[in-house]
Amino acid sequence: MARASDMHSLEFRLPDLGEGLTEAEIVRWLVEVGDLVSVDQPVVEVETAKAMVEVPCPYGGVVTARFGEEGTELPVGAPLITVAVGAPAADAESEGSGNVLVGYGTSEAPAGRRRRVRPGQPAPTAPVAPGETNGRADAPRAADGPVPVISPLVRRLARQNGLNLRDMTGSGPDGLILRADVEYALRAAEAQGRTAQPQTGMAEPPAEAPTRVTPAPAPAPVAAAGGTGLRVPLKGVRGAVADKLSRSRREIPDATCWVDADATELMRARTAMNAAGGAKISLLALLARICTAALARFPELNSTVDMEAREVVQLDQVHLGFAAQTERGLVVPVVRDAHARDAEALTAEFARLTEAARAGSLTPADLTGGTFTLNNYGVFGVDGSTPIINHPEAAMLGVGRIVPKPWVHEGELAVRQVVQLSLTFDHRVCDGGTAGGFLRYVADCVEQPAVLLRTL
Repeated sequence: MARASDMHSLEFRLPDLGEGLTEAEIVRWLVEVGDLVSVDQPVVEVETAKAMVEVPCPYGGVVTARFGEEGTELPVGAPLITVAVGAPAADAESEGSGNVLVGYGTSEAPAGRRRRVRPGQPAPTAPVAPGETNGRADAPRAADGPVPVISPLVRRLARQNGLNLRDMTGSGPDGLILRADVEYALRAAEAQGRTAQPQTGMAEPPAEAPTRVTPAPAPAPVAAAGGTGLRVPLKGVRGAVADKLSRSRREIPDATCWVDADATELMRARTAMNAAGGAKISLLALLARICTAALARFPELNSTVDMEAREVVQLDQVHLGFAAQTERGLVVPVVRDAHARDAEALTAEFARLTEAARAGSLTPADLTGGTFTLNNYGVFGVDGSTPIINHPEAAMLGVGRIVPKPWVHEGELAVRQVVQLSLTFDHRVCDGGTAGGFLRYVADCVEQPAVLLRTL
């Protein structure tokens, strides 16, 4: 057996999260100092300017230190945790997997690798046999020399409860005694009706609760020009949105055109489709199908501007972004290859991305690469808007609420389901004639869905 002195510590730093991100904010620690972690086990949840992600540790061993409190913003490359790994017993774990993000090229791994030893849970042990100490199989121990404990929290917990660490066998690498081992021994003592007494001569304060970091303080009042106000940091998602919108306003000469449309027939068509059985089709999916058909006719609006080359780049694929409001702010998930999906597939993908947005589990890849955005602000109960283009895209279609309104239908005044459609576009990629043609085609499909069938 390797000795505790054979162990060494490895420092795990905040990895490059991709998509040009340079920093991340610690949202929630998933491990405590003294916990046993396995290769690729998530150890911290961070929020980047793109998404909330769990960061897995490429090393297996015992957490000996954490860096940064919840709410702290760390640059890429800053230390996250240190892990004590043993040699040779922990070699398979300590070599690391090379993976730094969940779902990003993670190789096949045994199902049992993604486990977490948390306070109050016994660590993995061998079957119980006669001659055990603290519920673990006995192992040879030296009468003197260093006790195989790294965490000061584990030492304090044992000392405050009168446990002799030399009488314990650790379940960590190379017999390292973990906090779970001490807690297991305390539960075993309770079950046998013999509560350990604190050792004499200890002038320690009461046992501390497991380490919990304090969230970042709330914004403090500050003196403002018009009186007292609050300073709200522009960071994380909010900061990224601010940067992108500011850049869009600086660089894109945008213009907006709009039109009212009678959506009664589109609503009837959706009702008929859903009454026919099978998967339900969402209104957003039908609008997305109309968008992709319109972009096929007016490809100038599915483009981006390369000012260095002074070229407009028309894109082959339609990666359709859609605005989603969440508790963390506005995000724009992207439906990849929307032009190749039917209404049913679009409905399923919209539902998946919306749920992930609300849960805060969108990946950076889910939030980048869009070529055109569909913005349904009708869910907020408003009719119209002049949105800011999602840089570096060239256009955005806005859809207001669909409400009953007086409308002249077939020469008669009637109450119809009316919606306002608006198109904000980059005037560098096209003139008003192209933008107007796009919007008119969209309105025609909304008013007469058969138009879409004729052009597919």
